[in-house]
Amino acid sequence: MDTEIWVEKYRPRTLDEIVGQNEVIERLKGYVKRKNIPHLLFSGPPGTGKTATAIALTRDLFGDVWQDNFIEMNASDERGIDVVRHKIKEFARTAPISAPFKIIFLDEADALTADAQAALRRTMEMYSKTCRFILSCNYVSRIIEPIQSRCAVFKFRPVPKEAMKKRLAQICRNEGVEIEDEALEALIYISGGDFRKAINALQGASALGKKITSDVIYQITATAKPEDIEKLIETALKGDFLAAREHLDSLMIEYGMSGEDVISQLYREIVSAKFDESLKVVLIDRLGEIDFRLTEGAHERIQLDSFLAYLVIVGKKRMRQD
Repeated sequence: MDTEIWVEKYRPRTLDEIVGQNEVIERLKGYVKRKNIPHLLFSGPPGTGKTATAIALTRDLFGDVWQDNFIEMNASDERGIDVVRHKIKEFARTAPISAPFKIIFLDEADALTADAQAALRRTMEMYSKTCRFILSCNYVSRIIEPIQSRCAVFKFRPVPKEAMKKRLAQICRNEGVEIEDEALEALIYISGGDFRKAINALQGASALGKKITSDVIYQITATAKPEDIEKLIETALKGDFLAAREHLDSLMIEYGMSGEDVISQLYREIVSAKFDESLKVVLIDRLGEIDFRLTEGAHERIQLDSFLAYLVIVGKKRMRQD
């Protein structure tokens, strides 16, 4: 029985296998060609290939001895100054094995405390002859300026739709899974450029049967169909509060959505809707306030009903103006 997680099974082994980050990969290949790299800082949204790129780069540089000269640490687990002073420094000061230098990959480096980052900047300088650092983060603004200035910064973007679609179709062929075009589009919609999320959703859907439909994708990811959210907004704007509330109830029960999930999808649909700009501005302003209230612990059903009520009021005002 194949029990391997697909995300790991299809993790790129070389830089050539990285999907959707062509500009970054071309620059990194130049470093591989020269057999030397500076300290690197990878920033971008989750699931865009930062960790995979760091490992693939090390493989291309060191070949068979890459594991002897590479250590991966997650800064969100070990984020204090003692980790920098002891664990990182201990690895950095030891000599590389059959390679010109070692590589320390520090994942989620934006979770490091300010003191740990301050200690790290000196470590990066002291051991630069025997060790290179690759840092990855979601928010580069959370990395202190002295570390940013010591690194070559690479910004990863959400994986483009076509690149993701092509790779997901290839995985389906390899796994003997039949998938509808609408299901592929649904995977791309729910992932929002996060390749890891798309592959995990695909594996989850494949466990339910060899033919994957868009309905299955939306069900297992607790995501409503875009047209259902669109219908919810339109119903409220037409002034029918009770029907809109009923529709919201069915969505939350059918898909198991939380208040935050609903707010997130409402935002995506309002932004992409064919409303005029003035209406979008008013609705997003109100939606932002509702999102803040939920974050602060407000009752989600009351807040969602409040937003629907606001849609009804705005819709009736516009009808009177017309």
